[in-house]
Amino acid sequence: MEVTYLGKVPTTGMQFLSGCTEKPVIELWKKHTLAREDVFPANALLEIRPFQVWLHHLDHKGEATVHMDTFQVARIAYCTADHNVSPNIFAWVYREINDDLSYQMDCHAVECESKLEAKKLAHAMMEAFKKTFHSMKSDGRIHRNSSSEEASQELESDDG
Repeated sequence: MEVTYLGKVPTTGMQFLSGCTEKPVIELWKKHTLAREDVFPANALLEIRPFQVWLHHLDHKGEATVHMDTFQVARIAYCTADHNVSPNIFAWVYREINDDLSYQMDCHAVECESKLEAKKLAHAMMEAFKKTFHSMKSDGRIHRNSSSEEASQELESDDG
């Protein structure tokens, strides 16, 4: 899906609940609107797959991929298409592993053409979470007798 990548900002905390992306999204939105034209300037393609999310950064014509970021679904702690600043924004919190094996949580955001498109991304991400969760469960990385809360915490802390 064609989107405008707004960027990423570090976020803190370990509890990712409703509203946790609002502050980072406002920060990204303000930066974006300062340099923005009124047209929808798609600069990326966001592709949500069963175990990975691909963000293709496009050239200035919006045609060719300049480079691609890959996000492991199992490292996405939270996502939402529900933002007060704009209903067209889809955001996710991702655990980035550094070279020294420490990690940081980053909030990434994209602007979609419409609220419906943002909601479609959230739904696709939910389906990707389900597939990843079921795969990890069948691989034995998540114990079958775990409660859903424990399993989601294990899912968030898995690196694979």
